[in-house]
Amino acid sequence: MPGYKKINIIAGWVVFIIATSVYFMTMEPTASWWDCSERITAAYKLEVPHPPGAPFFILMGRMFTMLAPDPALAALFMNAMSALAASFTVMLLFWIITH
Repeated sequence: MPGYKKINIIAGWVVFIIATSVYFMTMEPTASWWDCSERITAAYKLEVPHPPGAPFFILMGRMFTMLAPDPALAALFMNAMSALAASFTVMLLFWIITH
């Protein structure tokens, strides 16, 4: 059994890397026409978007937008955070399914 567990963990991280690369290749560098621009603004200024609000998403977005060296890059950093969160979700889903 220890061999299966090790292979499963490595496969989960491989899935994470593949998902991250796909999400980063298709990531939009600026705000799009949907609610993304509202979420980017709410995360950058730490405001409250329309309900339901997604407070954890906004707090994670604020941490990533603080890393942006220029306010014009806040959308890029917010979209990168969203891509990383989605990749992490794919990895966790893989591990849950294989468990």
